[in-house]
Amino acid sequence: MLGFNGGLLGKERRLTSGRLAATGLWLPNEQSVAKRVNNWPFGPTEVPNIGDAFLGGFFAGYISHTANGVPTHALIVAPRATGASGSGYPLTTLYAWKTAGTTTTGTTSTFDGRANTDAMIAAGIANHPAANFCVGLSIGGFTDWYLPATLELEIIYRAFKPDTTVNGTTFGINAYSVPPRASNYTAGSPALTSVAAFQAPSGTERFDTGNVHVSSTETSATQYQGVFFTGGTLSSYTKTSAVLRTRAIRRVPV
Repeated sequence: MLGFNGGLLGKERRLTSGRLAATGLWLPNEQSVAKRVNNWPFGPTEVPNIGDAFLGGFFAGYISHTANGVPTHALIVAPRATGASGSGYPLTTLYAWKTAGTTTTGTTSTFDGRANTDAMIAAGIANHPAANFCVGLSIGGFTDWYLPATLELEIIYRAFKPDTTVNGTTFGINAYSVPPRASNYTAGSPALTSVAAFQAPSGTERFDTGNVHVSSTETSATQYQGVFFTGGTLSSYTKTSAVLRTRAIRRVPV
């Protein structure tokens, strides 16, 4: 089936993916091609811009599971009021990654949080509190929320950086982003998000400054990774400690 990752459309998206991911604009022939696509969940004139309310949450950009700059999924961040939890959010419970310091098979993906979360479900979702919070959500009629992987959070940080704090410069390479990012952040790039609702200190959908967010990416039997939304740095944390913030996402194929 012809989609965004096939045929002429896929070729043109590879050449211009940076502009498309940033603006959500269609190329001249894309509307006619998109009319033949039945797995993209909106019409050819309704491609969202970063930060738009969309399919239960807010559009955060594209990810490429093929790591070649061709979008495979659109990422959607859950609303702050109902799809996030931890200090600084309306829901304040802090969730541990796991109730025991043991390996959960199938949770090491850095780019596929859905696969990581599905592995936690198979292993016993009640033993994975942060993921359990995500999969238990029903927002806007959607129940397929999950705990994002590290590089999904990286894409989201780049879209919704909440303040002007200097970035860390040891994180940011992401072959799965659209377009792929081949170098780490600089002090000033990414910059403060242009989406007012995600800007600190009072944006209604902001990722709170100073808060690290849980990823679904396991790094060892006892640790997982978290992404700091002030500066965008990446660190490992103890699975059984309920210290980080949780924000669910969902995705749709393109």
